[in-house]
Amino acid sequence: MAKIIRSLRAKKPSVPSAPKKPAKKAAKALPKPAKKSTRPKSPKPKPLNPKPWTPAEVHEVFSRFRKANPEPKGELEHLNPYTLLVAVVLSAQATDAGVNKATRALFAVADTPERMLELGEEKVREYIKTIGLYRNKARNVIALSEKLIAEFGGEVPRTRAEIETLPGAGRKTANVVLNMAYGEHTMAVDTHVFRVGNRTGLAPGNTPIEVELGLEKVIPPEFMLHAHHWLILHGRYTCLARTPRCEVCLINDLCRWPEKTV
Repeated sequence: MAKIIRSLRAKKPSVPSAPKKPAKKAAKALPKPAKKSTRPKSPKPKPLNPKPWTPAEVHEVFSRFRKANPEPKGELEHLNPYTLLVAVVLSAQATDAGVNKATRALFAVADTPERMLELGEEKVREYIKTIGLYRNKARNVIALSEKLIAEFGGEVPRTRAEIETLPGAGRKTANVVLNMAYGEHTMAVDTHVFRVGNRTGLAPGNTPIEVELGLEKVIPPEFMLHAHHWLILHGRYTCLARTPRCEVCLINDLCRWPEKTV
């Protein structure tokens, strides 16, 4: 009898246990809102609004420049209006010294549009390969030479609008050529002139054209032929970008820059 009971117990199906419920995930703690700073906000710096220069002050500045350097010269070496045009086109994003080093040999063999075309783009590249962007610049030199021959009889035109149609030539290039080659009273604004115009307060502007027009408005006609050279040289050797040499500046007593060192 005991054997039968044990047998029945062995055959009795086991009741499956209830599945365990998965443990609840711990709720993620929400980030605490950042505490608002109790410190007062510092006021935004006000834009520099220098006192405008008087006509007498402007006249005094350029009188000093003229006395110190009566006949300023551009530092780009050239032989004629054409080589000047080429040199200015090559000087974009390059130093005058670097351009001169490359063009001395180039202009010795190609000082006219016709000779430049005979030289060809590949050889022009070899002459100017030490200048930044030399491939594109060589292409522009050949293209502008072709256009000068086809549309201007091989001569550099005498108007800003016409010069600006030449490959690689912009407003600054046109102003330099018109001033240096043809004696026009133009104002070429490069990085140096732009800096001097803004820093001194002589002609503040957000763009080169604003500074150009501002300078043309305030500079007396008697100084305009050499004005852009005086300003370029002043920015290149005295009113430096990082550390202006205020201690040797000819116009430090008139300059409106609030951070002068003298």
